[in-house]
Amino acid sequence: MTTKERYLAAKEYYATVGIDTDAVIAKLKEIPVSLHCWQGDDVIGFDHDGPLTGGIQTTGNYPGKARTPEELLQDMDKAMSLMPGKKKLNVHACYAIFEDGEFVDRDKLEPKHFAKWVEFAKERNMGIDFNPTFFSHDKVKDGLTLSSPDEETRKFWIEHGKACIRISEYFAKETGVPCVMNIWTGDGFKDVPADRMGPRVRYKESIEAILAEPFDKNLVKPCVESKVFGIGVEAYTTGSAEFSLTFAATHDGCLPLMDNGHYHPTEVVSDKIPALLAFFPEIALHITRPIRWDSDHVVLFDDETKEMAKEIVRCDGLERVYMALDYFDASINRISAWATGFRSWQKALLAAMCTPNAELKKLQDENRMTELMLRQEEAKMYPLGDVWAYYCEECGVPADRDMFAAVDAYEKEVLLNRK
Repeated sequence: MTTKERYLAAKEYYATVGIDTDAVIAKLKEIPVSLHCWQGDDVIGFDHDGPLTGGIQTTGNYPGKARTPEELLQDMDKAMSLMPGKKKLNVHACYAIFEDGEFVDRDKLEPKHFAKWVEFAKERNMGIDFNPTFFSHDKVKDGLTLSSPDEETRKFWIEHGKACIRISEYFAKETGVPCVMNIWTGDGFKDVPADRMGPRVRYKESIEAILAEPFDKNLVKPCVESKVFGIGVEAYTTGSAEFSLTFAATHDGCLPLMDNGHYHPTEVVSDKIPALLAFFPEIALHITRPIRWDSDHVVLFDDETKEMAKEIVRCDGLERVYMALDYFDASINRISAWATGFRSWQKALLAAMCTPNAELKKLQDENRMTELMLRQEEAKMYPLGDVWAYYCEECGVPADRDMFAAVDAYEKEVLLNRK
């Protein structure tokens, strides 16, 4: 049978449970997912030559890492050619692209330093999301930035955040797509601190100073992201979950951003999504795969990934949740890492949209729990693979079985020739 013949059989099956797979595919094609640029070069960026610092660590040294803006954009293009669905770019401030002989520090960044990203995005009809870079810099003092007791340090990083607000608005105006600007720092302490509140008060005031920069709330969507701990800050993280969520809840126009690697191992973001959507008109996600901790493994089509997508769809949250990938694996081919993670999230969304959620909710509301369990188990065996294969064909990207050949050819022709 051809891919289409298998799809038509699957379509007929799904129709028996009230799912219109043609409509699902049409909708999925229009749901933007933000693709992080930092998978391509191990979070190094273009404004420093030193190692990663600030609680971030990348492991592995697979050959072919992008070393220049041109190589990174080339690799992103290749990766996107393997991904079905709609993309946005997600850029960190350390990926400013300077002309020869030009350089400014992070507190002096301007829109012009990201003009090539805008050109790249507009040529591909993509929006851009943005992140200030509060790590890997010599002005991170004693592991602290926005929460530092040193006023000069805080001022530098506040000015950096304000510059990023202006750049975010530039992105939105140029692309016609709102820009999600995410504030995350690795501020914290390796061992038990004597003062837990002081750093958080300074952090709160610093973020408020950043958000005092004028911007159009329809164009820029500022977020605050929490973390439970990081390398070198194991005992205390200033921007904890409670801090970040409360800040977003008490500051108009600021969204909470949840990274599913940034919580205790027994916590799951899938359960937090409906809790936040009950109160916030919009929320944001960074989607990763933690193994024991925030290890930033490539996203797979695993249980928690599926549950997160399921909750977004069940809660009618596709228009309310800004979805972005965030992982960086340097131990495997980086093109494959990008594409595999993006495709896995697309599979999760497809599976959620091909689930008879209204019927299952009705069973729960009527306390028909035995039947609910059986129907949920039945749904796991629906012919999703045939719908996925057709969706890939419709989007002009390789099927799963053909993706490795495309990745392998690019590695041999391009990546291994980078000396």
